[in-house]
Amino acid sequence: MPKRQRRLEGFDDTVLALYARGLSTRDIQAHLEELYGVEVSPTLISNITDAVLDDVRTWQARPLASVYPILYFDALFVKSRQEGPVQTKAVYLALGVTMDGEKELLGLWLNESEGAKFWLSVFTELKNRGVQDCFIACVDGLQGLPEAIETVFPKTQVQLCIVHKVRNSLKYVPWKERRAVAADLRAIYGATALAAAEQALERFANRWDTKYPAS
Repeated sequence: MPKRQRRLEGFDDTVLALYARGLSTRDIQAHLEELYGVEVSPTLISNITDAVLDDVRTWQARPLASVYPILYFDALFVKSRQEGPVQTKAVYLALGVTMDGEKELLGLWLNESEGAKFWLSVFTELKNRGVQDCFIACVDGLQGLPEAIETVFPKTQVQLCIVHKVRNSLKYVPWKERRAVAADLRAIYGATALAAAEQALERFANRWDTKYPAS
């Protein structure tokens, strides 16, 4: 190791990579001891991981584009240990499609559970960071979510995402026929052109309308 260098080159990157994979401080300690043959203190590991927090905060607060044609909002549930035992937390995600057609992750937010009230705070933060409007907001069927979007982005059209639409449709179909119905629904939503979608819809109607008429 060169003089005045306190850690091996690439050491911090190794710690951060392990941390990003969800390893605990104790797991990182064990891995580094096996890799380098030295015992690393928990304090050193914490100092390395804490050093990126400023970059994370800067990224989370960065200015955003004024318009996104499509915004996707969803929450993932993950197990997290912050203080005390491991708990299941909701990670709120906002994914935007830019005017150039590129996907951009706008932010991540952690909360105890998913709810329309917290989503409202997310939408407000996005607007404060520069988002003025979007054409379509793609969401799941969470109660109160469309109203929260309308409060901040009143001109946005709210659309239930395809996955949730298919899932909701399959609730009305017996288990033994769900695979066939799902395949026919995917042919509609996955069509590459309007004419192909209309043809798939007509085939779906001919096959299933008499068996499962609209209520």
